[in-house]
Amino acid sequence: MSTRPCLSVVVPCYNEEATIRTLVGQVLESPWVAQVIVVDDGSKDRSREILATLDDTRVTVVLHRANQGKGAALRTGFAHATADFVVVQDADLEYDPGEYGVLLEPLLDDRADVVFGSRFLSGRPHRVLYFWHSMGNRFLTLLSNMFTDLNLTDMETCYKCFRREVIQQIRIEEDRFGFEPEITAKLARGRHRIFEVGISYSGRTYAEGKKIGWRDGVRAVYCILRYSALGERVRTLVAR
Repeated sequence: MSTRPCLSVVVPCYNEEATIRTLVGQVLESPWVAQVIVVDDGSKDRSREILATLDDTRVTVVLHRANQGKGAALRTGFAHATADFVVVQDADLEYDPGEYGVLLEPLLDDRADVVFGSRFLSGRPHRVLYFWHSMGNRFLTLLSNMFTDLNLTDMETCYKCFRREVIQQIRIEEDRFGFEPEITAKLARGRHRIFEVGISYSGRTYAEGKKIGWRDGVRAVYCILRYSALGERVRTLVAR
Protein backbone atom coordinates (compact mmCIF):
# COMPACT_ATOMS: atom_id res chain seq x y z
CA MET A 1 0.00 0.00 0.00
CA SER A 2 1.77 3.11 -1.25
CA THR A 3 1.66 6.18 0.96
CA ARG A 4 0.43 9.47 -0.46
CA PRO A 5 -1.36 12.47 1.06
CA CYS A 6 -5.05 11.69 0.55
CA LEU A 7 -6.67 12.50 3.88
CA SER A 8 -8.56 15.50 5.25
CA VAL A 9 -8.49 15.43 9.06
CA VAL A 10 -11.37 17.24 10.80
CA VAL A 11 -10.55 18.27 14.37
CA PRO A 12 -13.39 19.64 16.53
CA CYS A 13 -11.86 21.74 19.31
CA TYR A 14 -13.43 23.15 22.46
CA ASN A 15 -11.22 24.32 25.34
CA GLU A 16 -8.28 22.09 24.38
CA GLU A 17 -5.37 24.48 25.10
CA ALA A 18 -3.44 21.69 26.87
CA THR A 19 -3.40 19.36 23.86
CA ILE A 20 -4.28 21.11 20.60
CA ARG A 21 -0.75 22.11 19.54
CA THR A 22 0.63 18.63 20.25
CA LEU A 23 -2.30 16.97 18.51
CA VAL A 24 -1.98 19.02 15.33
CA GLY A 25 1.75 18.33 15.30
CA GLN A 26 1.12 14.59 15.51
CA VAL A 27 -1.47 14.77 12.74
CA LEU A 28 0.90 16.66 10.45
CA GLU A 29 3.57 14.00 10.99
CA SER A 30 1.39 11.44 9.22
CA PRO A 31 2.41 10.90 5.56
CA TRP A 32 -1.27 10.39 4.70
CA VAL A 33 -2.40 13.90 5.64
CA ALA A 34 -3.16 16.41 2.90
CA GLN A 35 -5.33 18.79 4.94
CA VAL A 36 -6.11 19.51 8.59
CA ILE A 37 -9.32 21.40 9.39
CA VAL A 38 -9.53 22.56 13.00
CA VAL A 39 -12.96 23.88 13.96
CA ASP A 40 -12.75 25.84 17.19
CA ASP A 41 -16.22 25.59 18.67
CA GLY A 42 -16.29 28.78 20.74
CA SER A 43 -13.39 27.96 23.08
CA LYS A 44 -13.09 30.13 26.18
CA ASP A 45 -9.50 29.17 27.02
CA ARG A 46 -6.31 29.85 25.00
CA SER A 47 -7.13 27.39 22.21
CA ARG A 48 -7.76 30.13 19.65
CA GLU A 49 -4.54 31.93 20.51
CA ILE A 50 -2.61 28.70 20.01
CA LEU A 51 -4.37 27.92 16.74
CA ALA A 52 -3.46 31.39 15.45
CA THR A 53 0.24 30.51 15.79
CA LEU A 54 0.09 27.36 13.67
CA ASP A 55 2.20 27.82 10.57
CA ASP A 56 1.54 25.10 8.00
CA THR A 57 -0.22 25.53 4.67
CA ARG A 58 -2.09 22.28 5.22
CA VAL A 59 -3.88 23.67 8.29
CA THR A 60 -7.21 25.48 8.01
CA VAL A 61 -8.72 26.99 11.16
CA VAL A 62 -12.45 27.73 11.26
CA LEU A 63 -13.92 29.64 14.21
CA HIS A 64 -17.44 29.27 15.60
CA ARG A 65 -18.58 32.43 17.35
CA ALA A 66 -20.27 30.39 20.11
CA ASN A 67 -20.13 26.82 21.33
CA GLN A 68 -22.51 24.64 19.32
CA GLY A 69 -21.29 21.10 19.97
CA LYS A 70 -19.19 18.38 18.36
CA GLY A 71 -21.71 17.54 15.67
CA ALA A 72 -21.95 21.18 14.60
CA ALA A 73 -18.16 21.46 14.47
CA LEU A 74 -17.93 18.33 12.34
CA ARG A 75 -20.63 19.61 10.00
CA THR A 76 -18.53 22.72 9.43
CA GLY A 77 -15.32 20.71 9.02
CA PHE A 78 -16.76 18.23 6.53
CA ALA A 79 -17.90 21.09 4.31
CA HIS A 80 -14.29 22.32 4.08
CA ALA A 81 -12.75 18.91 3.26
CA THR A 82 -11.12 18.54 -0.16
CA ALA A 83 -9.05 15.32 0.01
CA ASP A 84 -10.24 11.90 -1.16
CA PHE A 85 -10.92 10.65 2.37
CA VAL A 86 -12.03 12.35 5.58
CA VAL A 87 -11.36 11.26 9.16
CA VAL A 88 -12.61 12.63 12.49
CA GLN A 89 -9.82 13.35 14.99
CA ASP A 90 -10.62 14.49 18.54
CA ALA A 91 -8.21 17.08 19.94
CA ASP A 92 -7.63 15.34 23.28
CA LEU A 93 -4.85 12.84 22.38
CA GLU A 94 -7.06 9.81 23.13
CA TYR A 95 -6.62 8.52 19.57
CA ASP A 96 -3.32 8.02 17.74
CA PRO A 97 -2.86 9.71 14.32
CA GLY A 98 -0.12 7.17 13.66
CA GLU A 99 -2.90 4.68 12.90
CA TYR A 100 -4.38 6.50 9.91
CA GLY A 101 -2.86 3.90 7.59
CA VAL A 102 -4.82 1.15 9.37
CA LEU A 103 -8.06 3.09 8.87
CA LEU A 104 -7.33 3.85 5.22
CA GLU A 105 -6.38 0.35 4.08
CA PRO A 106 -9.93 -0.95 3.34
CA LEU A 107 -10.76 2.36 1.63
CA LEU A 108 -7.68 2.37 -0.57
CA ASP A 109 -8.34 -1.26 -1.50
CA ASP A 110 -11.89 -0.24 -2.54
CA ARG A 111 -13.45 -2.66 -0.08
CA ALA A 112 -15.15 0.01 2.04
CA ASP A 113 -16.86 3.38 1.90
CA VAL A 114 -16.49 3.99 5.63
CA VAL A 115 -14.13 2.57 8.26
CA PHE A 116 -14.78 2.62 12.01
CA GLY A 117 -11.79 2.33 14.34
CA SER A 118 -12.86 -0.03 17.12
CA ARG A 119 -11.36 0.24 20.60
CA PHE A 120 -12.69 -3.25 21.38
CA LEU A 121 -11.28 -5.25 18.45
CA SER A 122 -7.64 -4.38 18.92
CA GLY A 123 -4.83 -6.05 20.82
CA ARG A 124 -3.16 -2.63 20.95
CA PRO A 125 -2.66 -0.76 24.25
CA HIS A 126 -5.69 0.70 26.03
CA ARG A 127 -5.78 2.86 29.12
CA VAL A 128 -7.93 1.22 31.81
CA LEU A 129 -10.70 3.58 32.97
CA TYR A 130 -14.42 3.70 33.79
CA PHE A 131 -16.36 0.41 33.92
CA TRP A 132 -19.82 1.98 33.66
CA HIS A 133 -18.74 4.26 30.83
CA SER A 134 -17.56 1.18 28.96
CA MET A 135 -20.83 -0.65 29.67
CA GLY A 136 -22.83 2.35 28.47
CA ASN A 137 -20.82 2.39 25.26
CA ARG A 138 -21.45 -1.31 24.69
CA PHE A 139 -25.17 -0.91 25.41
CA LEU A 140 -25.49 1.93 22.90
CA THR A 141 -23.56 -0.05 20.30
CA LEU A 142 -25.85 -3.05 20.86
CA LEU A 143 -28.98 -0.91 20.60
CA SER A 144 -27.65 0.77 17.48
CA ASN A 145 -26.89 -2.62 15.93
CA MET A 146 -30.41 -3.85 16.70
CA PHE A 147 -31.95 -0.88 14.90
CA THR A 148 -29.49 -0.67 11.97
CA ASP A 149 -28.85 -4.41 11.44
CA LEU A 150 -25.10 -3.82 11.64
CA ASN A 151 -22.63 -5.81 13.77
CA LEU A 152 -20.32 -3.04 14.96
CA THR A 153 -18.33 -3.40 18.16
CA ASP A 154 -17.79 0.34 18.79
CA MET A 155 -20.44 2.67 17.37
CA GLU A 156 -19.33 5.55 19.62
CA THR A 157 -15.72 5.59 18.43
CA CYS A 158 -14.24 8.93 17.36
CA TYR A 159 -12.28 7.34 14.51
CA LYS A 160 -14.65 7.22 11.56
CA CYS A 161 -13.00 7.54 8.16
CA PHE A 162 -15.13 8.25 5.09
CA ARG A 163 -14.87 8.62 1.37
CA ARG A 164 -15.33 12.36 1.00
CA GLU A 165 -18.27 12.05 -1.37
CA VAL A 166 -20.06 9.83 1.16
CA ILE A 167 -19.80 12.13 4.17
CA GLN A 168 -20.47 15.29 2.19
CA GLN A 169 -23.75 13.94 0.83
CA ILE A 170 -25.14 13.17 4.30
CA ARG A 171 -26.99 15.94 6.16
CA ILE A 172 -25.74 16.09 9.77
CA GLU A 173 -28.57 17.23 12.04
CA GLU A 174 -27.21 16.57 15.54
CA ASP A 175 -25.16 19.37 17.11
CA ARG A 176 -23.60 17.43 20.00
CA PHE A 177 -22.46 13.83 20.57
CA GLY A 178 -25.63 12.53 18.92
CA PHE A 179 -23.56 12.70 15.75
CA GLU A 180 -22.21 9.18 16.39
CA PRO A 181 -25.53 7.25 16.37
CA GLU A 182 -26.97 9.60 13.74
CA ILE A 183 -24.18 9.05 11.22
CA THR A 184 -24.17 5.30 11.90
CA ALA A 185 -27.91 5.05 11.24
CA LYS A 186 -27.68 7.14 8.07
CA LEU A 187 -24.74 5.11 6.76
CA ALA A 188 -26.74 1.93 7.34
CA ARG A 189 -29.78 3.37 5.58
CA GLY A 190 -27.57 4.35 2.65
CA ARG A 191 -26.23 0.78 2.46
CA HIS A 192 -22.65 2.02 2.43
CA ARG A 193 -19.89 -0.55 2.82
CA ILE A 194 -18.69 -0.34 6.43
CA PHE A 195 -15.53 -1.93 7.82
CA GLU A 196 -14.10 -1.99 11.34
CA VAL A 197 -10.40 -2.09 12.25
CA GLY A 198 -8.79 -2.34 15.67
CA ILE A 199 -7.15 0.76 17.13
CA SER A 200 -5.40 1.74 20.35
CA TYR A 201 -6.97 4.09 22.88
CA SER A 202 -5.63 6.32 25.64
CA GLY A 203 -8.79 7.60 27.30
CA ARG A 204 -8.72 10.56 29.65
CA THR A 205 -10.61 11.15 32.88
CA TYR A 206 -13.26 13.80 33.48
CA ALA A 207 -10.70 15.70 35.56
CA GLU A 208 -8.44 15.70 32.48
CA GLY A 209 -11.19 17.20 30.34
CA LYS A 210 -13.46 14.39 29.12
CA LYS A 211 -16.75 16.03 28.12
CA ILE A 212 -19.32 13.34 27.33
CA GLY A 213 -21.83 12.56 30.09
CA TRP A 214 -24.99 10.60 30.88
CA ARG A 215 -27.25 13.14 29.16
CA ASP A 216 -25.40 12.41 25.92
CA GLY A 217 -26.17 8.73 26.43
CA VAL A 218 -29.87 9.49 26.72
CA ARG A 219 -29.66 11.59 23.56
CA ALA A 220 -27.89 8.73 21.79
CA VAL A 221 -30.86 6.43 22.47
CA TYR A 222 -33.18 9.08 21.03
CA CYS A 223 -30.97 9.40 17.94
CA ILE A 224 -30.93 5.65 17.35
CA LEU A 225 -34.74 5.61 17.42
CA ARG A 226 -35.04 8.75 15.32
CA TYR A 227 -32.59 8.16 12.48
CA SER A 228 -32.63 4.39 11.94
CA ALA A 229 -34.97 2.78 9.41
CA LEU A 230 -36.37 0.38 12.03
CA GLY A 231 -36.92 3.26 14.44
CA GLU A 232 -38.92 5.06 11.76
CA ARG A 233 -41.08 1.97 11.19
CA VAL A 234 -41.67 1.60 14.94
CA ARG A 235 -42.70 5.26 15.24
CA THR A 236 -45.08 4.86 12.30
CA LEU A 237 -46.73 1.84 13.90
CA VAL A 238 -47.08 3.63 17.24
CA ALA A 239 -48.58 6.66 15.53
CA ARG A 240 -51.31 4.48 14.03
